[in-house]
Amino acid sequence: MDTTTFAYFLTASILLTLAPGPDILYLLTKSLSDGAKSGIILACGLVSGIVFHTTLVMVGVAALIKSSATALFLLKIFGAAYLLYLAFGAFKSARAGKKISLTRAGAKVAAKALYKRGVLMNVLNPKVLLFFLAFLPQFVDVSRDGAGLTILFLGVTFAAQALIIFSIVALFAGRVRTLLLRKKNIGRLLNCVEATVLTLIAVGLILS
Repeated sequence: MDTTTFAYFLTASILLTLAPGPDILYLLTKSLSDGAKSGIILACGLVSGIVFHTTLVMVGVAALIKSSATALFLLKIFGAAYLLYLAFGAFKSARAGKKISLTRAGAKVAAKALYKRGVLMNVLNPKVLLFFLAFLPQFVDVSRDGAGLTILFLGVTFAAQALIIFSIVALFAGRVRTLLLRKKNIGRLLNCVEATVLTLIAVGLILS
């Protein structure tokens, strides 16, 4: 791949990552609700999902899934159901008043769960899979040897720049959260916002 093509790819990737979408919207909401650290952990999970989808594109599985209406439908249903499950949990936290474990063990368990959430949100979203199936091959000569590795390289590059941008968003939202926490009952309100965002993403996925 020549330098010009890579520059076009990187520019397009940055613009697409910055564009308002489910990932960055939920990341912003989660960072406002739970802080920058939670947002960065979630971001790591989301970009891991990107690498997973890239691998499917590289080995040809993504094309097989695209050709199966049943597979796409089931993936969409599972993805929406998982998002609604997360939304229900956020609503419960808002009603009961969220209690955060401050122990090292509790924080470690919470971090693993949040990372897993980010991975599953992307892995179970067929729209992400179809996007990378259409986007990545545009910058690769698939007739040349090593095209699969080039696709993988581009996918990892996309994930890396997304992680940087997501982390910056999380840090910014964390600063805003510090100011918001001075207001009474803001934690419950942010949980309600998080649940609403997840519900809207799920509905959007079902209707797409």
